[in-house]
Amino acid sequence: MTIGERTVPLIGSVEEALGTARAVAAEIAVGAVDRERNGQLPEEALGLVADSGLLGIIVPAEFGGPDLPLSTAVEVLRILAQADSAVGQLLLAHFVISGVIRGLGDNDPAPRLYRDILAGAQLGNATVERGTRTSVERLTTISRGADGNWVLTGKKYYATGSLGATWIAVAARIVDTQSNPEPAHGATVFVRPSDPGVTLNLEKWSAFGQRGTASGEVILDHVVVDDAFVIDEGPDPDPVTSPPSVFGAYDQALHAAVDIGIARAALEDGARFVTTTSRPWFEAKVDTAAEDPHVVRRFGELTARLYALEALLAHGSRLVDAALAEPELTRESAATASLQVAAAKALAQEFAVEIASGIFELTGTSATDGKYALDRHWRNVRVHSLHDPARWKYVHLGNHTLNGTLPPRYGLVL
Repeated sequence: MTIGERTVPLIGSVEEALGTARAVAAEIAVGAVDRERNGQLPEEALGLVADSGLLGIIVPAEFGGPDLPLSTAVEVLRILAQADSAVGQLLLAHFVISGVIRGLGDNDPAPRLYRDILAGAQLGNATVERGTRTSVERLTTISRGADGNWVLTGKKYYATGSLGATWIAVAARIVDTQSNPEPAHGATVFVRPSDPGVTLNLEKWSAFGQRGTASGEVILDHVVVDDAFVIDEGPDPDPVTSPPSVFGAYDQALHAAVDIGIARAALEDGARFVTTTSRPWFEAKVDTAAEDPHVVRRFGELTARLYALEALLAHGSRLVDAALAEPELTRESAATASLQVAAAKALAQEFAVEIASGIFELTGTSATDGKYALDRHWRNVRVHSLHDPARWKYVHLGNHTLNGTLPPRYGLVL
C-alpha cells in the first residue's frame, strides 16, 4: 500500500513479521538511551515501524491483509518493547484495536480503518479518564445533535498510543438527550487528531516511568462524528452470561509482552555491564565480576524467571490462536486461554520488576550513573505493570483450581 510517495510493504508470513520486527528493533534500540535521558519522544521510531509494514500484520485477508495469528502480534510487540518500552506500549493500543475491529466483519468503519492500516496508519486509544468511581466507567458522552449528527464530548487521560496515531478510538457512553439524560450503553468512536474539537495535551504525562509514551490528555469538545465511525457496543457485558471471547486474553497478552520485553532488556543490559564494567568483590578472589559465583548464581535465577515468563506468554498466546481456530469459540477454550495469559501477566508484574531491580545488586554502584540509564528498565516496568492488579488474576486462577470456576467475561479483566 502507498501513502503519498511512500510504499508500505505487505508482510506475508510469521517468519517475515518476526524478522522485520527484529530488524526494526535493532534500529530503534540505538537511540533508546538518548531518548530516555533527553526526554525525546519516539516519533521517528514509530515512523520506522509504520514504514516496515508491521502495523498491518493482523489485517484479515478479505481486506487485503496477511491475516497473521494474534500470537504474532504479541511476539512482535515483545520484540519492540525490548528495544524501547515506550514504542512497545504506544503500539499496544494499535494491535488491540486492530483485533477488536475484526469482529465488525465488513461493516463500517472496518474497511476504511484497514485500508489506512495497510498504508501505515497507527491506531491510538483514549479510553480511561479521571474523576470516575472506577477506571472502567465513562463520563465522555456521544449523542445526537439537533442536526442529526453525532457529537462527542469529554476529556480522556492515559491516552497511550495517541502520539503518532492517525485514528484514535475513544470510549464513550451513548446518551439520548431527548428523553433520557442518563448514559445508556457504551460506544467506541473513531476520531482523528486533526478533527475540529480534538485537542491532544500529551505532555501532561508526568509518571516516573514510560515517559516516552506521552500518555497524557485528549480533550473532545463537541467533536462531530459520522455514523460510520460510531460503534454501538450495546449493553455492558454480563460476566456470567456474555458470549465467550478471547479479546481480553489477547489484550492482556499484549500488556504482558511489554513487561516481559523490558525484563529481557534489563537482564541483557545488566549482564553486559557486569562483563564489561563491573569490578569483582575482593573476597571472591576472581579476575572478573562475571566469575563471582554469587553473581553467576543470581543471574541464573533471574534468567530462569525470564524464561518462565517468555514461555508462559508464548503458550498463552498460542491458546488464543487455537481458540479462534475452532469452528465455534467455546466457553472452555476461551477460559483456558484467559487463565494461561492471566498467569503470565500476573507473574510478569512480579518477576519483570524483580529482574529490572535485581540487576543493580550485581552491577554495583557505578551502574547507577545516569549516563547508562539502566534505571529506565525498573521505572518503566514498574509503571506499566500497574496497568491492572495481579491480585485479581490470582483470585480467578485460585477459584478455577479450587472450585473449577471459569473466569468472568469482562473482556479486560484477564
